[in-house]
Amino acid sequence: MSKRPDIENALKQVGSRYELVHAAVKRTRQLLEEGEDFFIRGERELIKKTFQAIEDIASGKVKVVKTE
Repeated sequence: MSKRPDIENALKQVGSRYELVHAAVKRTRQLLEEGEDFFIRGERELIKKTFQAIEDIASGKVKVVKTE
């Protein structure tokens, strides 16, 4: 069975699920610009860039900044 993204911790980094979706889309686009492939090679498996985007937000690797 595949691993699931850490959505609970990612939600702690943003104000709502709506903000998480927008932040994850933006981060996924950044990752896609780095390479054409839709997957990133992990230690033992391929990881979808959408999954990696949520993990980056959850771990604090990516800071979500609100602009108004």
